[in-house]
Amino acid sequence: MAYLDGDWLELATPSGNTIRVLKASHPRARRLRLTVSTKGARVTYPQGTHPSQVNAFLRHNADWLERKLGELNLVIEPLPPLRVGTSIEFPLRGETTVLDWAEGAYPRVVAQESGITLEIPRPNSRALPVARGLLASYFETQIRRDVSRWLAGYVPQLGLAPTALRIRPMKSLWGSLDTRDRINLDLALALAPPAALRYVLAHELCHLKVRNHSPRFWAHVESIFPDWREQRDWLRQNGALLKAELDRLIADVAD
Repeated sequence: MAYLDGDWLELATPSGNTIRVLKASHPRARRLRLTVSTKGARVTYPQGTHPSQVNAFLRHNADWLERKLGELNLVIEPLPPLRVGTSIEFPLRGETTVLDWAEGAYPRVVAQESGITLEIPRPNSRALPVARGLLASYFETQIRRDVSRWLAGYVPQLGLAPTALRIRPMKSLWGSLDTRDRINLDLALALAPPAALRYVLAHELCHLKVRNHSPRFWAHVESIFPDWREQRDWLRQNGALLKAELDRLIADVAD
């Protein structure tokens, strides 16, 4: 274990990987706690905890931590940040897409066969947040276009319809149905193959019929989207990377 700059620790795992762990004391913490998310690993501990206790706690949980991070595809180098003028590749609708930059009369996204171009007027001191906002709006438009087409088929089948559709970044879920029958979808689904988005939509629509995950619920899902298992498994395997990609693209406009 070695200290890094700032509030980070470096943990060497038995398999030879090196994991960076964010450390944070908390005034109301009663015990050491280790959490893993798409942003990485974090250890929280009560104020006054000796560093050796934190180190020992992390070493004791090194195998678990490595396994969890591996499941989230996070034992990798962090994604390069979005920088104005620098082209990057990212997934869009399940395909690798090139994001490029150009100067334009007004901010807009231009879609091409090879990828998308962000046109930003110059000079513009707010080019990066403007670009992030453009991408968020573009991704939402892609999702709404697909969903509106699929709803036209699903609603007659189910005999029920959601009261509204909300699309926003979600930390862990892909979708939800609230008590007002509004469907919420994760904005990161714009980066996934359309079939994965369709599965999440079908899943939430079936909750209009059954509010739990009983066999009756899955029977409804099967009836309107027979390939649900394949898409569920795809999201489990690739979902964390999609959420990390979305975070770097629209970080400062995400909820």
